[in-house]
Amino acid sequence: MWMTPKRSKMEVEEAQGFRPEWTRRYLVVEPPEGEGARCLLCAHLVESACERDVRRHYEAEHRYYQRYVEEGEREALVERLRQGDIPEVVPPTPEERAARAGLGIARLLALRGRGEGEGDFVYQCLEVVLNDVLPDHVGVLGGIDLSSETIRQRVLNMNENLRGQLFNRAKDFRAYSLALDDQAFVAYENYLLVFVRGVDVDLEVQEELLTIINLTNHFSVGALMAAILEALQTAGLSLQRMVGLTTTHTLRMIGENSGLVSYMREKAVSPNCWNVIHYSGFLHLELLSSYDVDVNQVISTVSDWILLIKTRGIRRPEFQALLTSSESEHGERVNGRCLNNWLRRGKTLKLIFSLRKEIEAFLASVGATTVHFTDPEWLCDFGFLVDVMNHLRDLSELLRFNRVFAATAFDHICSFDAKLNLLHRHLEEKNLTHFAALREVVDELKQHIKEEEKILDPGRYKVVISRLQKEFDRHFKDLKFIKKDLELFANPFNFKAEHAPIAVRMELTKLQANSDLWEEYRNKDLGQFYAGLCAETYPIIKGVAYKVASLFDSSEICEKAFSYLVRNQHTLSQPLTDEHLHALFRIATTEMEPHWDALVRVRNPPNP
Repeated sequence: MWMTPKRSKMEVEEAQGFRPEWTRRYLVVEPPEGEGARCLLCAHLVESACERDVRRHYEAEHRYYQRYVEEGEREALVERLRQGDIPEVVPPTPEERAARAGLGIARLLALRGRGEGEGDFVYQCLEVVLNDVLPDHVGVLGGIDLSSETIRQRVLNMNENLRGQLFNRAKDFRAYSLALDDQAFVAYENYLLVFVRGVDVDLEVQEELLTIINLTNHFSVGALMAAILEALQTAGLSLQRMVGLTTTHTLRMIGENSGLVSYMREKAVSPNCWNVIHYSGFLHLELLSSYDVDVNQVISTVSDWILLIKTRGIRRPEFQALLTSSESEHGERVNGRCLNNWLRRGKTLKLIFSLRKEIEAFLASVGATTVHFTDPEWLCDFGFLVDVMNHLRDLSELLRFNRVFAATAFDHICSFDAKLNLLHRHLEEKNLTHFAALREVVDELKQHIKEEEKILDPGRYKVVISRLQKEFDRHFKDLKFIKKDLELFANPFNFKAEHAPIAVRMELTKLQANSDLWEEYRNKDLGQFYAGLCAETYPIIKGVAYKVASLFDSSEICEKAFSYLVRNQHTLSQPLTDEHLHALFRIATTEMEPHWDALVRVRNPPNP
C-alpha cells in the first residue's frame, strides 16, 4: 500500500508557497508580506500561493509577454520589470497577422486530418469569398503562404512548441503514470501511442501524448522499452516518480514473462521507487471483452453483411441510419479491421440487431446465404452478444469521463463486477430481465419451437459470464491491491483510522478532527481540497493524493486518438514520416494551446 511510506529523499514534500522559478515563468515576485505572488506587470496580488492561480492570471492578462522566450531574453525582461520599465505592447504587423492566420489554417487542417496539399484549395476558397464579398481586401491573401511545404513545416513547429510546453510542465510533476496503446492503429502500419498523466504540487492534472513509437522499427520488447525510457529521459521524467501503467491486453504488453509491463516493473524496482500499479482494462474495453463474449463468431458474420450492404444495398432506405453511422466513423471506405472494431461497440451492434429482419430480406434478394437466421443457437448467441456488449458500453461510457480520479473509476469497476454476479444468477434462473435482445429472440423462436430446452442453453452463457469475471479480476487486480488508498483519497473523513497503517493514523486522526478542513472538503472538489492540504502537516496523506491523482481515471485521451485515426484513416495511410505523424496526433489530442507569438516569430523574427 502507498499509505505505508518508503522514507526516501524522493518522498520529501516541499511546503506550499511562492517558488523562485515563478518569477521567470509568470513574471511575479514574492511580496514583502510573504503571502501570495505580486505581478510585476500590473502589480496585482494573487493571494493564493498556488501555481494554478498564478498561471491563470498570467495567461488571462499578460499572454502577450509569452513572446519573450529566447535564451537570455526572458531574464532581460524580468530585470527591466524589476526596475519598473514595462515594455510597450506592440500591435502585430500585417506580416505577423498573415503568419498567425496561416498557422491557424494549418492547425485546422491537422485537426480535420486533411492532407497538407489542401492548403492551396483553402487559399482558392478564401480568394473567391474575398473577391465577391470584400474585393478591396483581396490583397491580404498575398502574405498568407498555404503551400504544402509551409503547411507541413508549421505543423511540425506546432508539435515542437507543444512538446516544449509539456516538458516544462513535466519538470513539476510530483507523480505520473503512462498509458500504452498498441491497438489504436487499426488501419495500417502499427505504432505504440504513449500517453503521460502527471500531477504537479497543486494537484493539477495534465494528460498529453508523450511519444509515438514505430513497432516495425522496435519489434522486440527490449527495443520498445529502450524507446520509452529514452522518451521519459528526454521529458525529464524519472522512473522514481512513475506510479502506474495502463495498457491494452495484448501479449506484447501483459505477457507473463516477456511482456513490456514486466520489463518496466523490473526496471522500476529500487529503494526509491514506488510500487507501479498496472491495469489493462481501460483501453478499448469493449474490444477486449467482445472476444470473450462472441462465442459463435457473430462479429465476423455481421461484418460480411455490412460489406455487402455497402456495395449492393446502399440505396435502400431501411439501411440509411446504419450507413450514416458507418460513414461518420470511417468515411465512405472502410477496411475490414476497422469495421470489426466498430461492430464490437455495443451501440452499433444493437442497431444491426434491430434491422435483422430487413437484413435477412436483403440477403435473400441478392442471393446471399441466410442460413444463420434459421439457426436457433446462432440467433441466441447474437442476442446474448448484443446484451452483454450493451452492458459493457454502459461501463465504457462511465470510464470516458475524465478528471474524476481513479477512485471513482474503481467504483464503476466494482459496480460492474457486482452486475456480472447478478447476470450470472439470472441465467441460472433463466431470468432474462437484463437480456432484452436474447429475450426477444427466445420469444420469437417459441412461436416455431415448442420445446424451450432446445431454444436456450443457459449453461453456455454462464460460462461466458464467468470467463468475463475472471478477465476483469485479472485486468484490475492491482487496483484492488490499493483499494484502501483509493478509499482514503475519496473519503478521508469517513475512513476509519484503525484500518489505516500505523504510520498514517496520527495524520488521519488530526485531519478528521479539523473542522475547517471538513468544511473545505464539503465545499471543494477533491483536487482543490488536496491542493490546499499542508504537505508539512500531512505528508503521507498528501503523498497518497499525488499518486492516486496521477493514475489514469479514464480512456478519454486514448479514445480521442483512436477516433482521430479511424475518421482519417485514408489520409493518414499516405506516406508520412514518424515525426509528422507524431505532430498530427499531438495536435489532435492536446489540451494545451500553442504559443502563437513564439510560432509567428519563427517565420517573422522581430526587428533588433
